[in-house]
Amino acid sequence: MQDKSTFQASLDRVEEHLAVLLLREDESVRFTLPLALLPEGAREGDILEIAIHRDVAATAEARRRVAERIERLRGRGKE
Repeated sequence: MQDKSTFQASLDRVEEHLAVLLLREDESVRFTLPLALLPEGAREGDILEIAIHRDVAATAEARRRVAERIERLRGRGKE
């Protein structure tokens, strides 16, 4: 399984503070992002390359913290 996915999307339009993007491979696939996440100067009609990385270390750390919290909460119920 890959830890990274890269694809292109076209900036279709801006609605309020959201960018409406169309997947270049299949423009029936539409998604939105907060406008603040787009590069400065991006405008309607631009083609954007989007990369999504899976952060394995951060995920493991988050799971560890959640497990610790659950254990602390279980310990409170035993008192």
